[in-house]
Amino acid sequence: MGAGATVTLGVSLAVPEPYGTLLQARRASFGDAAAHSIPTHITLLPPTEVAAAARPAVEAHLAGVAMSGRAFPVRLSGTGTFRPLSPVVFVQVVEGATACSRLQERVRDPEGPLDRELHFPYHPHVTVAHGIPEPALDRAYQELSEFECAWTATGFALYEQGSDQVWRLEREFPFAQHPSPSPSPGHPQGGPALDGPPSLEIPAPAAPCRPPHQRRSSLRPPAATL
Repeated sequence: MGAGATVTLGVSLAVPEPYGTLLQARRASFGDAAAHSIPTHITLLPPTEVAAAARPAVEAHLAGVAMSGRAFPVRLSGTGTFRPLSPVVFVQVVEGATACSRLQERVRDPEGPLDRELHFPYHPHVTVAHGIPEPALDRAYQELSEFECAWTATGFALYEQGSDQVWRLEREFPFAQHPSPSPSPGHPQGGPALDGPPSLEIPAPAAPCRPPHQRRSSLRPPAATL
């Protein structure tokens, strides 16, 4: 690459298998042409153009962010939408949203190589339809309204968008700290430890994932609104 060459990067939490592939297939079934170009994920850094020469600094920065991170529980449940502001339907992040928000702030640290402003306030979510006709957006909203999935996030990953518009995994960054069976004395569940690097969120055991056709609890949270 020449001295002025750039690359388009993104940072995200991957939705684990088999649910990442399941949601990707459902996104394709709604007529979203981008479905197979974008792995199913929760965005931590939206598409960002950086100098190709900055890649080593970017990776060193992300490794540092991961080293200060702690694994945390994530749960998806039900659907939401950004309409009418944006033609997007998504699966909601109902557990782990605070940890994702803190993590993306560290990724975009003003002192780091990925400092950038966001076009909209950060709202963690998993896109399942984008930029397709309204009836198809309605279908996505309805058909995935019963979807549930939970796991423990143990790290995040760097992706690069190719000239073919396909996003490809470049490197994974595991968190240095993994879940403990129970909180230590003086550290309540969900609160940060007072010694060592600040935690993102104290984890809880992840519940099994359930696809849309299985019955969900009646305690489903309401759809997110802007």
